[in-house]
Amino acid sequence: MKVSILGLCFLLIGIQASFAQTSTASTSLAAPTKAEQEIIDLSKQKWQWMADKNVDKLAQLFDEKSKFVHMSGTWKKDEELNIIKTGSIWYKQADVHDVAVELFDNTAIIWSRITLVAMVRGTEAKTEFTVTEVYKKQGRSWKMLALTFSSVRDMHVIKH
Repeated sequence: MKVSILGLCFLLIGIQASFAQTSTASTSLAAPTKAEQEIIDLSKQKWQWMADKNVDKLAQLFDEKSKFVHMSGTWKKDEELNIIKTGSIWYKQADVHDVAVELFDNTAIIWSRITLVAMVRGTEAKTEFTVTEVYKKQGRSWKMLALTFSSVRDMHVIKH
């Protein structure tokens, strides 16, 4: 019985893998709009600021009520900035493989499939994530409201 269930699990995983598609970095079949490209560029800049531990730029980007969901917990702006500043988590490199953006009036959601290389409490980790970022336009600038890491397999595809 256990062997049958295990065999069924492997069969389902194999079927899922056979339908997996690879995709390159793009936002959709059509070119992104100017507003969508602005969010894509801001997200890329944010990853660089995180790698550089530039908490001054990140403090301006993160809304005062922003929340961050990681594999090990959920916290607010000040704790995220402190984690970056102290190097408790050092986002060394985020390779973005695919992005999708949706705009809703003055709110933008960007989903990015990334490979993240990070130092976590002194140990290097390389992890596949889909990251969800929520931004709100406040005046002339965008503020990040939320950032959520979802651990995924490298074959994960964002539907456009």
